[in-house]
Amino acid sequence: MQMKNNTYLLIFLLVFLCGCASAPRYTTGSTHLSTKSKASNTSNNKTSKSNNVKHRKVMNGVSSFYAEDFHGKLTANGEVYDMYGLTAAHKTLPLNTVCRVTNLANNKSLILRINDRGPYVQGRILDCSYGAAKKLDFINQGTTNVKIEVMEWGDGEYMQHRDGNK
Repeated sequence: MQMKNNTYLLIFLLVFLCGCASAPRYTTGSTHLSTKSKASNTSNNKTSKSNNVKHRKVMNGVSSFYAEDFHGKLTANGEVYDMYGLTAAHKTLPLNTVCRVTNLANNKSLILRINDRGPYVQGRILDCSYGAAKKLDFINQGTTNVKIEVMEWGDGEYMQHRDGNK
């Protein structure tokens, strides 16, 4: 019995410590490459397509937000929607794409992940979670003009859920 308790304690500690890891940082602009690296990058332009390199994309348009009606329901990528999280819905970007979203009215920005599809209202390009809209400071307005900069392209994968009864 003691061995089993020690195993559970070890698993708990590992999960706890993994949760304490720092979040990845995303930068804007060009990276600092040496002249030699830049030269090799330009010579490899023909092979970059074969490496499946996707380039950064910038979009502008109107964003809205969604909250209580969808809280706790499954999103398009299969995870449970948390209205207080920093996620968004986009019609075409691959699921799990990481973007910097800037509210053009106040210049506030944050990094969020695309985990759902939408918005389904004509003229809008993004539907932020309530938490994202709160940080971008457009809850009272309901919509705002935003700039979306793709930081890291997503894998488009759907998360699989297992039935807890099995």
